[in-house]
Amino acid sequence: MSVKQQGHEGIFLDTGKLDEIKRFHAMGIIRGVTTNPSILLRDGTADGMDAIRRSSIEIAKLIAPMPLSVEVTRNDPEIMMKQALEFSGWAENINVKITIHGPQGELDNLRVVHELEHRHNVRINVTAMMSAQQCLAAAMAGASYVSLFGGRVNNMGYDSRQEVRRTRNLLDQLRLPSRIIVGSCREVLNIVEWFESGAHIVTAPPALIEGMIVHPYTKETVEMFLRDGRTIDKTSGF
Repeated sequence: MSVKQQGHEGIFLDTGKLDEIKRFHAMGIIRGVTTNPSILLRDGTADGMDAIRRSSIEIAKLIAPMPLSVEVTRNDPEIMMKQALEFSGWAENINVKITIHGPQGELDNLRVVHELEHRHNVRINVTAMMSAQQCLAAAMAGASYVSLFGGRVNNMGYDSRQEVRRTRNLLDQLRLPSRIIVGSCREVLNIVEWFESGAHIVTAPPALIEGMIVHPYTKETVEMFLRDGRTIDKTSGF
C-alpha cells in the first residue's frame, strides 16, 4: 500500500488557501486536503497551471505525508492521463482527482483511472459521484478513493447516509480497498452523520470545522470560568 493511503482517515480540509491549511494543520485535526479547479479559482489561484503547481507543491510539503488531492482540468482522456502523471510527480503525497464520467456521460474516465492506478501507480480519487453504484464501479476500476457528494445527494431529495452505508457495505463485502470520501458538506451535522454511516473520510470547508469546535454554551461556560477566575486572581495577588 502506498504512503498516500496509509493511516489518513478522518477529516480532510476542503480549501486551497494556505493560511487556512496552516491553521487547522497546526491543531492536528485534519488528515488531508482536497482541492478542485473551482476551489482554486475561488481561493485566488487564477494565474493558470504554473500557479496551481506552485500552490499544490507548497500545500503538499506542508501537510506531508498526509494526502493532497489535485483535480485534472480537462475531460479529454489523453489530457487527463498527461495531467495526472504530471500532477502526481509534483509530490509523493499528491493524489489526482478524476470525475466518474464526462459532462455528457462519456465513459473514458474509468479506463484512464484503471490505467493510472494499475500501470503507473498513481493514486486516483474518483469524484463527483452521487450514488453507491457509481462508487462501486470506480472501486472495481481500482480507484484508491471514491468520492460521494453527500450534500448534493441530499439536495436531490435523497438521504446521503443511505448511499454511504450502501457503499461501505459493498466495499467491505467485496473486499475492495478503496476508501470512501464524502464531500459537498453543507452543515456541521453532515460530518458526524457521514462518519457514523461508514465514511472513511469527510471533506469539510474551514467554516464547518470551526462550527464543530465552537459551541455557544461552551462560550458561555468559558466566560463564567474566566469571570470567577478573575475574582480568585484578585484575592490571590495575580
